[in-house]
Amino acid sequence: MLFVPAFDSSIIRPRTNNLDLRSDQKLGRASRVKAMRVEKSLEELYNVRVERKVSQERLKELGVTKWSMWKTGKCKLPWDWHVDQLVYIEEGEVRVVPEGSKQYMSFKAGDLVRYPKWFEADLWFNGFYQERYSFRAYGDD
Repeated sequence: MLFVPAFDSSIIRPRTNNLDLRSDQKLGRASRVKAMRVEKSLEELYNVRVERKVSQERLKELGVTKWSMWKTGKCKLPWDWHVDQLVYIEEGEVRVVPEGSKQYMSFKAGDLVRYPKWFEADLWFNGFYQERYSFRAYGDD
């Protein structure tokens, strides 16, 4: 047996667009709340995690000095991640443009960035860049 809570059917109204303000005025309502569009950051959309201005204690805790090092100069690289990767940017800046996006994320020296498995993006480097990186297993933090 299914029980459905009782409610006042007079409060249910069909959904209307933002241009239909006269119906609210006829009902004597003083104002109307318009729909808000909340956009997520690219980091949230693509599950890229970033910690800014990471402390020396945190770096020591992670063992960053033992990670592999990678360097490059001014260039653009298409990149895809087959595993989660944790990156500490030691020098420079990178602009990360997710595949299919016209927007970018920007990370710079002092940032700790975790790229998720299967993420694809173009990486833009405007000058010298140096990072330490570590490949992570699922669940490692």
